[in-house]
Amino acid sequence: MNKKNNTVHVQREFDASLELVWEAWTNPEILDQWWAPKPYQTKTKSMDFREGGSWLYQMYNTQSEKQQECHWCKNDYLKIVNQSMFSGLDAFCDENGTVNQEMPRTQWTNVFTENVDTTLVTITATYESLSDLEKIIEMGFKEGFTMAMENLDQYLEAQFQLRKQNKPNNKSRVTTYLNFSGNTEEAFIFYKSVFKTNFIGNGIQRFGDIPADAAYPPVSNVIKNMVLHVELPILGGHILMGTDAPKEMGFTLKQGNNMHICLEPETREEADRLFNELSVEGNVTMPMADMFFGSYFGEFSDKYGINWMINYQNKN
Repeated sequence: MNKKNNTVHVQREFDASLELVWEAWTNPEILDQWWAPKPYQTKTKSMDFREGGSWLYQMYNTQSEKQQECHWCKNDYLKIVNQSMFSGLDAFCDENGTVNQEMPRTQWTNVFTENVDTTLVTITATYESLSDLEKIIEMGFKEGFTMAMENLDQYLEAQFQLRKQNKPNNKSRVTTYLNFSGNTEEAFIFYKSVFKTNFIGNGIQRFGDIPADAAYPPVSNVIKNMVLHVELPILGGHILMGTDAPKEMGFTLKQGNNMHICLEPETREEADRLFNELSVEGNVTMPMADMFFGSYFGEFSDKYGINWMINYQNKN
């Protein structure tokens, strides 16, 4: 924090490509998953990512139904240089985007720098006055912003490490990926009894099994016993994978996003071909990219509304 020029400076290094990090900051479907600190959730009403455009979104407390626990915010984009930087003026507002003049406004300038294996995001938040800056800090800016950026990293890295342990080669396969709101264990015990098979690897892995790491805060006690990852063979070598998607980590589960067909081809070229052809006229939520958790991965729904994941496991 620099009180002389009313700014806050933040640097955050991500174990991911520039393309992926840029997408995470500019795609509303991904932003909704991580932008708000727990127990808040972000829900985008509209986004027009261009100079002169804006992002209108709601932040609400997932553990409360009180109206005062819901806040509307608007970010007016000022300058955009693709995969390099963007700036915008953020404000509290109402659901129509009318700015609340009594609250401080934040001018964000985000600069993206790609290194060999990581991407550095340098963030400057500027305020009109020292009192505005101090008010934002008092409202928990540091704690909330840090928590928001850590949400998705922790979940994805731990989950894909388990998947890699259970499949140590690039042999092609098709799996079905299931998301549950907290009853994954119940469901998979039921499936296990029906198909009379056993769980792969170390069985049911829980959020509480995530190794302690200084890079991440410990998971909440509320979700420690929830299922992080489980795999079960069913018929003809087909694998069911499952996870709990806890609201405490910013996930909103609903009918329609709780099931994906996951394709694991033998080569990157085949991964690109499947992604490009299946996603025609569909909705891409995550373009194919090298992920920090060791996979070449993409996600989309096709033109018929079917959800797909393409996952090529990079060789060590």
